[in-house]
Amino acid sequence: MTSVASDATSAGLRPPGKPAARWLILAVICLAQLTVVLDNTVLNVAIPSLTGNLGATTADVQWMINAYSLVQSGLLLIAGNSADRYGRKKMLLVGLALFGAASLGAALAQSPGQLIAARAGMGIGGALLVTTTLAVVMQIFDDQERPRAIGIWSSVNSLGFAAGPLIGGALLDHFWWGSLFLVNLPVAVASLAAVAVLVPESTSRGERLSPAGAAPAERAPVDLPGALLSMIGMVGVVFAIISGPLHGWRSGQVLVSAAVGVAGLAVFTLWELRVPHPMLDMHFFRNRRFIGAVSGGILVAFGMGGSMFLLTQHLQLVLGYGPLDAGLRMAPLAVTVVLVNFTGLGARLIRRYGTPAMIVSGMSLLAAGLAVVSLLGGTGYGGMLSGLVVMGVGVAFAMPTMANAIMSAIPPAKAGVGAGVNGTLMEFGQGLGVAVLGAVLNSRFAALLPLVAAGAGSLPAALARTRTDAERSAVHDAFASGIGTSQLVGAAAVFLGGLLAAVLLRRAERDGADAARPAPPAGAQPAAAAAE
Repeated sequence: MTSVASDATSAGLRPPGKPAARWLILAVICLAQLTVVLDNTVLNVAIPSLTGNLGATTADVQWMINAYSLVQSGLLLIAGNSADRYGRKKMLLVGLALFGAASLGAALAQSPGQLIAARAGMGIGGALLVTTTLAVVMQIFDDQERPRAIGIWSSVNSLGFAAGPLIGGALLDHFWWGSLFLVNLPVAVASLAAVAVLVPESTSRGERLSPAGAAPAERAPVDLPGALLSMIGMVGVVFAIISGPLHGWRSGQVLVSAAVGVAGLAVFTLWELRVPHPMLDMHFFRNRRFIGAVSGGILVAFGMGGSMFLLTQHLQLVLGYGPLDAGLRMAPLAVTVVLVNFTGLGARLIRRYGTPAMIVSGMSLLAAGLAVVSLLGGTGYGGMLSGLVVMGVGVAFAMPTMANAIMSAIPPAKAGVGAGVNGTLMEFGQGLGVAVLGAVLNSRFAALLPLVAAGAGSLPAALARTRTDAERSAVHDAFASGIGTSQLVGAAAVFLGGLLAAVLLRRAERDGADAARPAPPAGAQPAAAAAE
Protein backbone atom coordinates (compact mmCIF):
# COMPACT_ATOMS: atom_id res chain seq x y z
CA MET A 1 0.00 0.00 0.00
CA THR A 2 2.83 2.39 0.91
CA SER A 3 4.70 1.70 -2.33
CA VAL A 4 1.58 2.34 -4.39
CA ALA A 5 1.04 5.66 -2.65
CA SER A 6 4.64 6.69 -3.16
CA ASP A 7 4.52 5.67 -6.81
CA ALA A 8 1.42 7.81 -7.30
CA THR A 9 3.11 10.75 -5.64
CA SER A 10 6.30 10.38 -7.66
CA ALA A 11 4.25 10.18 -10.84
CA GLY A 12 2.83 13.63 -10.10
CA LEU A 13 -0.69 12.44 -9.37
CA ARG A 14 -2.73 14.58 -6.99
CA PRO A 15 -4.51 13.09 -3.98
CA PRO A 16 -8.26 12.54 -4.10
CA GLY A 17 -10.19 15.78 -3.57
CA LYS A 18 -7.51 17.90 -5.30
CA PRO A 19 -7.93 17.41 -9.07
CA ALA A 20 -5.39 18.92 -11.43
CA ALA A 21 -8.08 21.00 -13.16
CA ARG A 22 -9.34 22.52 -9.92
CA TRP A 23 -8.79 26.16 -10.97
CA LEU A 24 -10.64 25.51 -14.22
CA ILE A 25 -13.44 23.91 -12.21
CA LEU A 26 -13.52 27.01 -10.01
CA ALA A 27 -13.89 29.21 -13.08
CA VAL A 28 -16.83 27.10 -14.28
CA ILE A 29 -18.70 27.14 -10.99
CA CYS A 30 -18.02 30.86 -10.52
CA LEU A 31 -19.60 31.50 -13.91
CA ALA A 32 -22.66 29.51 -12.83
CA GLN A 33 -22.73 31.38 -9.51
CA LEU A 34 -22.53 34.72 -11.33
CA THR A 35 -25.74 34.06 -13.25
CA VAL A 36 -27.54 33.30 -9.97
CA VAL A 37 -26.39 36.56 -8.37
CA LEU A 38 -27.14 38.62 -11.47
CA ASP A 39 -30.74 37.47 -11.49
CA ASN A 40 -31.19 38.85 -7.96
CA THR A 41 -30.79 42.41 -9.28
CA VAL A 42 -31.09 42.44 -13.06
CA LEU A 43 -34.89 42.58 -13.15
CA ASN A 44 -35.12 45.90 -11.31
CA VAL A 45 -34.23 47.89 -14.44
CA ALA A 46 -36.92 46.11 -16.50
CA ILE A 47 -39.93 47.22 -14.40
CA PRO A 48 -41.18 49.79 -16.97
CA SER A 49 -40.89 47.24 -19.80
CA LEU A 50 -42.70 44.55 -17.83
CA THR A 51 -45.48 46.93 -16.90
CA GLY A 52 -46.00 47.96 -20.53
CA ASN A 53 -45.49 44.68 -22.36
CA LEU A 54 -47.12 42.24 -19.96
CA GLY A 55 -49.67 44.56 -18.42
CA ALA A 56 -48.21 43.84 -14.97
CA THR A 57 -49.64 45.56 -11.92
CA THR A 58 -47.52 46.84 -9.04
CA ALA A 59 -48.30 43.65 -7.10
CA ASP A 60 -47.33 41.52 -10.14
CA VAL A 61 -43.99 43.30 -10.45
CA GLN A 62 -43.31 42.81 -6.75
CA TRP A 63 -43.91 39.06 -7.07
CA MET A 64 -41.83 38.85 -10.27
CA ILE A 65 -38.87 40.28 -8.38
CA ASN A 66 -39.41 38.55 -5.04
CA ALA A 67 -40.48 35.05 -6.17
CA TYR A 68 -36.86 34.30 -7.06
CA SER A 69 -35.32 35.35 -3.73
CA LEU A 70 -38.15 33.90 -1.63
CA VAL A 71 -37.92 30.44 -3.16
CA GLN A 72 -34.13 30.47 -3.14
CA SER A 73 -33.83 31.51 0.51
CA GLY A 74 -36.47 28.99 1.59
CA LEU A 75 -34.68 26.08 -0.07
CA LEU A 76 -31.02 26.75 0.78
CA LEU A 77 -30.80 24.32 3.71
CA ILE A 78 -32.81 21.69 1.84
CA ALA A 79 -30.61 22.08 -1.24
CA GLY A 80 -27.43 21.75 0.82
CA ASN A 81 -28.73 18.64 2.55
CA SER A 82 -29.73 17.11 -0.79
CA ALA A 83 -26.26 17.76 -2.18
CA ASP A 84 -24.65 15.94 0.76
CA ARG A 85 -27.04 12.99 0.48
CA TYR A 86 -27.29 12.43 -3.26
CA GLY A 87 -24.05 13.90 -4.60
CA ARG A 88 -22.79 17.45 -5.02
CA LYS A 89 -21.94 17.04 -8.68
CA LYS A 90 -25.35 15.50 -9.37
CA MET A 91 -27.20 18.33 -7.62
CA LEU A 92 -25.02 20.91 -9.38
CA LEU A 93 -26.06 19.43 -12.72
CA VAL A 94 -29.71 19.39 -11.65
CA GLY A 95 -29.45 23.01 -10.51
CA LEU A 96 -27.94 24.13 -13.82
CA ALA A 97 -30.59 22.28 -15.81
CA LEU A 98 -33.44 23.75 -13.75
CA PHE A 99 -31.98 27.23 -13.88
CA GLY A 100 -31.52 27.09 -17.64
CA ALA A 101 -35.00 25.66 -18.31
CA ALA A 102 -36.66 28.21 -16.02
CA SER A 103 -34.68 31.04 -17.66
CA LEU A 104 -36.02 29.95 -21.06
CA GLY A 105 -39.53 29.88 -19.61
CA ALA A 106 -39.06 33.40 -18.21
CA ALA A 107 -37.82 34.74 -21.56
CA LEU A 108 -40.85 33.30 -23.37
CA ALA A 109 -43.45 34.26 -20.72
CA GLN A 110 -46.62 35.83 -22.11
CA SER A 111 -48.28 36.85 -18.82
CA PRO A 112 -47.27 38.01 -15.35
CA GLY A 113 -48.31 34.65 -13.87
CA GLN A 114 -46.04 32.73 -16.26
CA LEU A 115 -43.08 34.97 -15.45
CA ILE A 116 -43.66 34.64 -11.70
CA ALA A 117 -43.75 30.83 -12.02
CA ALA A 118 -40.58 30.85 -14.11
CA ARG A 119 -38.82 33.06 -11.58
CA ALA A 120 -39.81 30.63 -8.81
CA GLY A 121 -38.30 27.80 -10.87
CA MET A 122 -35.12 29.80 -11.26
CA GLY A 123 -35.08 30.16 -7.47
CA ILE A 124 -35.08 26.37 -7.07
CA GLY A 125 -32.13 26.04 -9.43
CA GLY A 126 -30.41 28.99 -7.76
CA ALA A 127 -30.64 27.38 -4.31
CA LEU A 128 -28.96 24.24 -5.64
CA LEU A 129 -26.23 26.25 -7.36
CA VAL A 130 -25.43 28.47 -4.37
CA THR A 131 -24.96 25.48 -2.06
CA THR A 132 -23.27 23.02 -4.42
CA THR A 133 -20.74 25.49 -5.85
CA LEU A 134 -19.34 26.30 -2.40
CA ALA A 135 -19.45 22.63 -1.37
CA VAL A 136 -17.43 21.72 -4.49
CA VAL A 137 -14.86 24.40 -3.60
CA MET A 138 -14.48 22.77 -0.18
CA GLN A 139 -14.11 19.39 -1.87
CA ILE A 140 -11.44 20.13 -4.48
CA PHE A 141 -9.13 22.58 -2.66
CA ASP A 142 -6.88 21.77 0.27
CA ASP A 143 -6.45 23.89 3.41
CA GLN A 144 -3.65 25.95 1.89
CA GLU A 145 -5.44 26.92 -1.34
CA ARG A 146 -9.00 27.07 0.01
CA PRO A 147 -8.95 30.64 1.38
CA ARG A 148 -7.99 32.05 -2.02
CA ALA A 149 -10.54 29.86 -3.81
CA ILE A 150 -13.32 30.94 -1.44
CA GLY A 151 -12.21 34.55 -1.86
CA ILE A 152 -12.64 34.28 -5.62
CA TRP A 153 -15.98 32.51 -5.20
CA SER A 154 -17.30 35.15 -2.80
CA SER A 155 -16.12 38.06 -4.96
CA VAL A 156 -18.56 36.83 -7.60
CA ASN A 157 -21.40 37.92 -5.28
CA SER A 158 -20.13 41.50 -5.18
CA LEU A 159 -19.46 41.53 -8.91
CA GLY A 160 -22.93 40.22 -9.71
CA PHE A 161 -24.64 42.72 -7.45
CA ALA A 162 -22.89 45.67 -9.11
CA ALA A 163 -23.06 44.32 -12.66
CA GLY A 164 -26.75 43.31 -12.61
CA PRO A 165 -28.27 46.76 -13.24
CA LEU A 166 -25.53 47.66 -15.73
CA ILE A 167 -25.94 44.50 -17.80
CA GLY A 168 -29.72 44.78 -17.59
CA GLY A 169 -29.65 48.38 -18.78
CA ALA A 170 -27.33 47.56 -21.68
CA LEU A 171 -29.51 44.65 -22.84
CA LEU A 172 -32.71 46.68 -22.63
CA ASP A 173 -31.15 49.42 -24.74
CA HIS A 174 -30.80 46.96 -27.65
CA PHE A 175 -33.20 44.03 -27.06
CA TRP A 176 -36.55 43.15 -25.48
CA TRP A 177 -36.94 42.37 -21.80
CA GLY A 178 -36.76 38.59 -22.37
CA SER A 179 -33.07 38.95 -23.27
CA LEU A 180 -32.37 39.42 -19.54
CA PHE A 181 -33.12 35.72 -19.08
CA LEU A 182 -32.11 34.37 -22.48
CA VAL A 183 -28.44 35.18 -21.82
CA ASN A 184 -28.48 32.55 -19.06
CA LEU A 185 -28.94 29.72 -21.54
CA PRO A 186 -25.46 29.57 -23.12
CA VAL A 187 -23.92 29.88 -19.64
CA ALA A 188 -26.08 27.02 -18.32
CA VAL A 189 -25.33 24.77 -21.31
CA ALA A 190 -21.57 25.42 -21.22
CA SER A 191 -21.47 24.91 -17.44
CA LEU A 192 -23.42 21.65 -17.72
CA ALA A 193 -20.87 20.24 -20.16
CA ALA A 194 -17.89 21.43 -18.12
CA VAL A 195 -19.27 20.15 -14.80
CA ALA A 196 -20.11 16.75 -16.31
CA VAL A 197 -16.52 16.34 -17.54
CA LEU A 198 -14.43 18.05 -14.85
CA VAL A 199 -16.11 17.99 -11.45
CA PRO A 200 -15.60 14.88 -9.28
CA GLU A 201 -18.54 13.44 -7.37
CA SER A 202 -18.76 13.33 -3.59
CA THR A 203 -21.45 12.71 -0.98
CA SER A 204 -21.68 12.69 2.81
CA ARG A 205 -21.02 8.94 2.67
CA GLY A 206 -17.62 9.57 1.12
CA GLU A 207 -17.80 7.10 -1.79
CA ARG A 208 -14.82 8.75 -3.51
CA LEU A 209 -12.61 8.27 -0.49
CA SER A 210 -13.75 4.84 0.70
CA PRO A 211 -11.43 1.84 0.17
CA ALA A 212 -11.93 -0.22 -2.94
CA GLY A 213 -14.73 -2.70 -2.50
CA ALA A 214 -15.98 -1.18 0.77
CA ALA A 215 -19.72 -0.83 1.12
CA PRO A 216 -21.00 2.72 1.51
CA ALA A 217 -22.43 3.72 4.86
CA GLU A 218 -26.15 3.30 5.34
CA ARG A 219 -28.05 6.41 4.31
CA ALA A 220 -30.01 8.15 7.08
CA PRO A 221 -33.73 8.72 6.51
CA VAL A 222 -34.86 12.00 4.98
CA ASP A 223 -35.87 14.64 7.53
CA LEU A 224 -39.07 15.75 5.76
CA PRO A 225 -40.58 17.66 8.74
CA GLY A 226 -37.31 19.53 9.20
CA ALA A 227 -37.22 20.43 5.50
CA LEU A 228 -40.79 21.72 5.60
CA LEU A 229 -40.28 23.71 8.80
CA SER A 230 -37.05 25.32 7.55
CA MET A 231 -38.78 26.38 4.34
CA ILE A 232 -41.79 27.86 6.17
CA GLY A 233 -39.55 29.70 8.62
CA MET A 234 -37.17 31.20 6.08
CA VAL A 235 -39.86 32.18 3.58
CA GLY A 236 -41.91 33.83 6.34
CA VAL A 237 -38.99 35.86 7.70
CA VAL A 238 -37.62 36.87 4.30
CA PHE A 239 -41.08 37.83 3.00
CA ALA A 240 -41.61 40.05 6.05
CA ILE A 241 -38.24 41.73 5.49
CA ILE A 242 -38.97 42.27 1.78
CA SER A 243 -42.50 43.57 2.38
CA GLY A 244 -41.68 45.84 5.34
CA PRO A 245 -40.33 48.84 3.40
CA LEU A 246 -43.22 48.65 0.92
CA HIS A 247 -46.24 48.02 3.18
CA GLY A 248 -44.95 49.34 6.51
CA TRP A 249 -43.43 47.38 9.36
CA ARG A 250 -46.64 47.49 11.40
CA SER A 251 -48.92 46.27 8.61
CA GLY A 252 -50.85 43.06 9.17
CA GLN A 253 -49.21 41.38 6.18
CA VAL A 254 -45.71 41.97 7.53
CA LEU A 255 -46.53 41.09 11.15
CA VAL A 256 -48.31 37.85 10.23
CA SER A 257 -45.51 36.80 7.88
CA ALA A 258 -42.87 37.55 10.52
CA ALA A 259 -44.80 35.66 13.19
CA VAL A 260 -45.19 32.61 10.94
CA GLY A 261 -41.50 32.73 10.03
CA VAL A 262 -40.25 33.05 13.60
CA ALA A 263 -42.59 30.31 14.80
CA GLY A 264 -41.51 28.04 11.97
CA LEU A 265 -37.82 28.53 12.78
CA ALA A 266 -38.45 27.98 16.50
CA VAL A 267 -40.30 24.70 15.87
CA PHE A 268 -37.59 23.72 13.35
CA THR A 269 -34.94 24.19 16.04
CA LEU A 270 -36.85 22.11 18.59
CA TRP A 271 -37.46 19.37 16.02
CA GLU A 272 -33.83 19.22 14.92
CA LEU A 273 -32.72 18.88 18.54
CA ARG A 274 -34.90 15.80 19.05
CA VAL A 275 -34.92 13.94 15.74
CA PRO A 276 -32.31 11.11 15.45
CA HIS A 277 -31.12 12.19 11.99
CA PRO A 278 -31.50 16.00 11.76
CA MET A 279 -31.15 17.96 8.54
CA LEU A 280 -29.10 20.56 10.45
CA ASP A 281 -27.24 19.35 13.52
CA MET A 282 -27.95 22.02 16.15
CA HIS A 283 -24.92 20.89 18.13
CA PHE A 284 -22.84 22.90 15.63
CA PHE A 285 -24.03 25.94 17.58
CA ARG A 286 -22.10 24.73 20.63
CA ASN A 287 -18.89 25.19 18.65
CA ARG A 288 -17.36 28.58 19.48
CA ARG A 289 -15.66 28.75 16.11
CA PHE A 290 -18.97 28.18 14.37
CA ILE A 291 -20.78 30.73 16.58
CA GLY A 292 -18.07 33.33 15.97
CA ALA A 293 -18.18 32.81 12.23
CA VAL A 294 -21.99 32.86 12.18
CA SER A 295 -22.24 36.08 14.20
CA GLY A 296 -19.62 37.78 12.06
CA GLY A 297 -21.20 36.51 8.84
CA ILE A 298 -24.58 37.97 9.78
CA LEU A 299 -23.00 41.33 10.61
CA VAL A 300 -20.97 41.48 7.38
CA ALA A 301 -24.12 40.72 5.40
CA PHE A 302 -25.99 43.24 7.57
CA GLY A 303 -23.48 45.94 6.65
CA MET A 304 -23.43 45.03 2.98
CA GLY A 305 -27.21 44.73 2.56
CA GLY A 306 -27.98 47.85 4.55
CA SER A 307 -25.25 49.93 2.95
CA MET A 308 -26.28 48.97 -0.59
CA PHE A 309 -29.87 49.91 0.24
CA LEU A 310 -28.72 53.29 1.57
CA LEU A 311 -26.14 53.97 -1.14
CA THR A 312 -28.61 53.57 -3.99
CA GLN A 313 -30.95 56.09 -2.34
CA HIS A 314 -28.02 58.37 -1.48
CA LEU A 315 -26.85 58.50 -5.09
CA GLN A 316 -30.29 58.89 -6.64
CA LEU A 317 -32.29 60.91 -4.12
CA VAL A 318 -29.55 62.99 -2.48
CA LEU A 319 -26.96 63.46 -5.23
CA GLY A 320 -29.49 63.28 -8.08
CA TYR A 321 -28.04 60.53 -10.34
CA GLY A 322 -30.23 58.34 -12.54
CA PRO A 323 -30.43 54.55 -11.98
CA LEU A 324 -27.75 53.64 -14.55
CA ASP A 325 -25.39 56.44 -13.43
CA ALA A 326 -25.91 55.39 -9.81
CA GLY A 327 -25.02 51.81 -10.70
CA LEU A 328 -21.83 52.92 -12.42
CA ARG A 329 -20.81 54.97 -9.40
CA MET A 330 -21.27 52.02 -7.07
CA ALA A 331 -19.07 49.81 -9.24
CA PRO A 332 -15.75 50.77 -7.52
CA LEU A 333 -16.83 48.79 -4.45
CA ALA A 334 -17.28 45.59 -6.46
CA VAL A 335 -14.14 46.21 -8.53
CA THR A 336 -12.08 46.60 -5.34
CA VAL A 337 -13.45 43.33 -3.93
CA VAL A 338 -12.63 41.49 -7.15
CA LEU A 339 -9.10 42.89 -7.40
CA VAL A 340 -8.20 42.07 -3.79
CA ASN A 341 -9.55 38.51 -3.98
CA PHE A 342 -8.27 37.62 -7.44
CA THR A 343 -4.74 38.72 -6.54
CA GLY A 344 -4.85 36.42 -3.51
CA LEU A 345 -3.95 39.22 -1.08
CA GLY A 346 -6.61 38.24 1.43
CA ALA A 347 -5.60 34.56 1.37
CA ARG A 348 -1.95 35.44 2.03
CA LEU A 349 -2.90 37.69 4.93
CA ILE A 350 -5.12 34.98 6.47
CA ARG A 351 -2.18 32.55 6.52
CA ARG A 352 0.06 35.20 8.07
CA TYR A 353 -2.21 36.83 10.66
CA GLY A 354 -5.00 34.28 11.24
CA THR A 355 -8.76 34.32 10.98
CA PRO A 356 -9.64 36.54 14.00
CA ALA A 357 -7.23 39.29 12.94
CA MET A 358 -8.56 39.26 9.38
CA ILE A 359 -12.14 39.47 10.59
CA VAL A 360 -11.38 42.45 12.84
CA SER A 361 -9.45 44.17 10.05
CA GLY A 362 -12.05 43.50 7.38
CA MET A 363 -15.06 44.53 9.42
CA SER A 364 -13.25 47.60 10.79
CA LEU A 365 -12.47 48.70 7.23
CA LEU A 366 -16.08 48.07 6.19
CA ALA A 367 -17.26 50.19 9.13
CA ALA A 368 -14.71 52.91 8.35
CA GLY A 369 -15.84 53.00 4.72
CA LEU A 370 -19.47 53.41 5.78
CA ALA A 371 -18.46 56.25 8.11
CA VAL A 372 -16.48 57.97 5.34
CA VAL A 373 -19.47 57.77 2.98
CA SER A 374 -21.69 59.20 5.70
CA LEU A 375 -19.38 62.07 6.67
CA LEU A 376 -17.80 63.00 3.32
CA GLY A 377 -20.29 61.83 0.69
CA GLY A 378 -23.21 64.09 1.51
CA THR A 379 -22.38 66.84 -0.97
CA GLY A 380 -20.50 65.08 -3.78
CA TYR A 381 -19.23 61.82 -5.22
CA GLY A 382 -15.54 62.37 -4.36
CA GLY A 383 -15.91 61.60 -0.66
CA MET A 384 -18.20 58.67 -1.42
CA LEU A 385 -15.68 57.16 -3.85
CA SER A 386 -12.97 56.91 -1.20
CA GLY A 387 -15.45 55.32 1.20
CA LEU A 388 -16.51 52.75 -1.42
CA VAL A 389 -12.91 51.69 -2.00
CA VAL A 390 -12.29 51.27 1.75
CA MET A 391 -15.54 49.29 2.04
CA GLY A 392 -14.44 47.07 -0.85
CA VAL A 393 -11.16 46.18 0.86
CA GLY A 394 -13.05 45.41 4.06
CA VAL A 395 -15.56 43.16 2.32
CA ALA A 396 -12.75 41.38 0.44
CA PHE A 397 -11.00 40.64 3.75
CA ALA A 398 -14.01 39.76 5.89
CA MET A 399 -16.50 37.91 3.69
CA PRO A 400 -14.25 35.06 2.40
CA THR A 401 -12.73 34.69 5.87
CA MET A 402 -16.21 34.29 7.37
CA ALA A 403 -17.25 31.75 4.75
CA ASN A 404 -14.05 29.75 5.26
CA ALA A 405 -14.52 29.83 9.04
CA ILE A 406 -18.13 28.61 8.79
CA MET A 407 -17.26 25.82 6.38
CA SER A 408 -14.18 24.78 8.37
CA ALA A 409 -16.24 24.46 11.55
CA ILE A 410 -18.57 21.92 9.91
CA PRO A 411 -17.46 18.34 9.10
CA PRO A 412 -16.56 17.82 5.41
CA ALA A 413 -19.39 15.30 5.10
CA LYS A 414 -21.81 18.19 5.74
CA ALA A 415 -20.25 20.63 3.26
CA GLY A 416 -23.56 21.11 1.45
CA VAL A 417 -25.40 21.90 4.68
CA GLY A 418 -22.57 24.28 5.60
CA ALA A 419 -22.98 26.07 2.29
CA GLY A 420 -26.72 26.24 2.94
CA VAL A 421 -26.07 27.80 6.35
CA ASN A 422 -23.69 30.31 4.78
CA GLY A 423 -26.23 31.25 2.11
CA THR A 424 -29.04 31.50 4.66
CA LEU A 425 -26.94 33.81 6.84
CA MET A 426 -26.25 36.04 3.85
CA GLU A 427 -29.95 36.27 2.98
CA PHE A 428 -30.95 36.90 6.60
CA GLY A 429 -28.17 39.41 7.29
CA GLN A 430 -28.80 41.43 4.16
CA GLY A 431 -32.53 41.57 4.83
CA LEU A 432 -31.91 42.53 8.45
CA GLY A 433 -29.57 45.32 7.33
CA VAL A 434 -32.23 46.75 5.02
CA ALA A 435 -34.89 46.50 7.74
CA VAL A 436 -32.91 48.01 10.62
CA LEU A 437 -31.05 50.74 8.74
CA GLY A 438 -34.18 51.56 6.76
CA ALA A 439 -36.06 52.02 10.05
CA VAL A 440 -33.30 54.33 11.36
CA LEU A 441 -33.47 56.34 8.12
CA ASN A 442 -37.26 56.72 8.31
CA SER A 443 -37.20 57.67 12.00
CA ARG A 444 -34.53 60.34 11.54
CA PHE A 445 -36.17 61.66 8.36
CA ALA A 446 -39.56 61.98 10.06
CA ALA A 447 -38.05 63.76 13.07
CA LEU A 448 -36.33 66.42 10.93
CA LEU A 449 -39.13 67.15 8.45
CA PRO A 450 -40.42 70.73 8.38
CA LEU A 451 -43.92 71.27 9.72
CA VAL A 452 -45.48 71.51 6.27
CA ALA A 453 -44.38 67.94 5.43
CA ALA A 454 -44.83 66.40 8.88
CA GLY A 455 -46.16 62.85 8.75
CA ALA A 456 -45.04 62.15 5.17
CA GLY A 457 -43.82 58.57 4.83
CA SER A 458 -41.35 59.05 1.99
CA LEU A 459 -39.24 61.69 0.25
CA PRO A 460 -41.60 62.04 -2.77
CA ALA A 461 -44.62 62.36 -0.45
CA ALA A 462 -42.86 65.02 1.61
CA LEU A 463 -41.79 66.98 -1.47
CA ALA A 464 -45.37 66.92 -2.79
CA ARG A 465 -46.47 68.91 0.26
CA THR A 466 -43.90 71.67 -0.11
CA ARG A 467 -44.64 75.05 -1.70
CA THR A 468 -41.36 76.95 -1.65
CA ASP A 469 -37.73 76.28 -2.49
CA ALA A 470 -36.80 76.66 1.16
CA GLU A 471 -39.26 73.97 2.17
CA ARG A 472 -38.02 71.61 -0.53
CA SER A 473 -34.43 72.23 0.57
CA ALA A 474 -35.37 71.46 4.17
CA VAL A 475 -36.98 68.17 3.11
CA HIS A 476 -33.88 67.17 1.11
CA ASP A 477 -31.65 68.06 4.05
CA ALA A 478 -33.80 65.94 6.37
CA PHE A 479 -33.51 62.94 4.06
CA ALA A 480 -29.74 63.40 3.64
CA SER A 481 -29.35 63.58 7.43
CA GLY A 482 -31.40 60.40 7.79
CA ILE A 483 -29.15 58.63 5.29
CA GLY A 484 -26.01 59.78 7.10
CA THR A 485 -27.27 58.75 10.53
CA SER A 486 -28.32 55.29 9.39
CA GLN A 487 -24.93 54.76 7.72
CA LEU A 488 -23.18 55.62 11.00
CA VAL A 489 -25.44 53.20 12.89
CA GLY A 490 -24.53 50.51 10.36
CA ALA A 491 -20.83 51.29 10.75
CA ALA A 492 -21.05 50.94 14.55
CA ALA A 493 -22.94 47.64 14.30
CA VAL A 494 -20.42 46.17 11.84
CA PHE A 495 -17.43 47.26 13.94
CA LEU A 496 -18.85 45.82 17.17
CA GLY A 497 -19.83 42.65 15.34
CA GLY A 498 -16.27 42.25 14.11
CA LEU A 499 -14.92 42.53 17.65
CA LEU A 500 -17.44 39.96 18.91
CA ALA A 501 -16.69 37.47 16.13
CA ALA A 502 -12.94 37.85 16.59
CA VAL A 503 -13.14 37.30 20.37
CA LEU A 504 -15.23 34.14 19.93
CA LEU A 505 -12.93 32.77 17.24
CA ARG A 506 -9.80 33.58 19.26
CA ARG A 507 -11.24 31.71 22.26
CA ALA A 508 -12.17 28.78 20.03
CA GLU A 509 -8.61 28.63 18.65
CA ARG A 510 -7.15 28.81 22.16
CA ASP A 511 -9.47 26.08 23.44
CA GLY A 512 -8.55 23.92 20.44
CA ALA A 513 -4.85 24.43 21.11
CA ASP A 514 -5.29 23.53 24.79
CA ALA A 515 -7.22 20.38 23.87
CA ALA A 516 -4.56 19.34 21.37
CA ARG A 517 -1.70 19.81 23.89
CA PRO A 518 -0.64 16.40 25.31
CA ALA A 519 -1.35 15.81 28.98
CA PRO A 520 1.65 15.44 31.34
CA PRO A 521 2.58 11.88 32.39
CA ALA A 522 0.77 10.47 35.44
CA GLY A 523 2.45 11.61 38.64
CA ALA A 524 4.54 14.25 36.94
CA GLN A 525 4.89 17.57 38.78
CA PRO A 526 4.41 20.93 37.06
CA ALA A 527 7.61 22.62 36.02
CA ALA A 528 7.26 25.34 38.67
CA ALA A 529 6.85 22.78 41.46
CA ALA A 530 9.82 20.75 40.25
CA ALA A 531 11.97 23.87 40.28
CA GLU A 532 11.17 24.40 43.95
